[in-house]
Amino acid sequence: MSARLTLVAHGSTRATTAAAFGDDEPLDERGLATVIRARARLGRVSSAVSSPALACRQTASALGLDAVVDPMLADWDLGRWRGRTLDQVAAEEPAAIRAWLGAETAAPHGGEPQAGLLARAADWLCTIPERGHTVAVTHPAIVRAVVVATMSAPAAGFWRIDISPLTATVLRGGPERWTVRSTGLPLDQEI
Repeated sequence: MSARLTLVAHGSTRATTAAAFGDDEPLDERGLATVIRARARLGRVSSAVSSPALACRQTASALGLDAVVDPMLADWDLGRWRGRTLDQVAAEEPAAIRAWLGAETAAPHGGEPQAGLLARAADWLCTIPERGHTVAVTHPAIVRAVVVATMSAPAAGFWRIDISPLTATVLRGGPERWTVRSTGLPLDQEI
């Protein structure tokens, strides 16, 4: 018997709607309403974990999950860029954006480099129980990093994965070997 891991990207927030770098903020009205409608879509859950961020905890609660907060699921720390849009940062710091997008060890924002995010996601993946269905409510960046780790893809692959709010990515397997079963499934569909 193999384990099942469902990664749920939190519902929409002001930042996700504005295409801004996230900050610790609540779900917006639309996000909360959508999460409540999706409550029954996860099936039987053995264990649940959540990022410490408010939007993730609200999403987990609205989904009816008794989730344990796991700091390893925290959003990508983008330092001074938090709360700002990519367009704003690109206009004000074009060289910094180029460096950030071009090198996995760059952290011109003063936060976590992409290499750190990818390593954290890979380390976290090794902690998932070998049996049962675990649901992890987290951020799109963490979901993307877990997919990259699962596929042993190069860091550049991270930028080619699109994860929308309140979507599910399903993995099967266990700590030694995970397989991506599906990704980006809206929670208004059976998963």
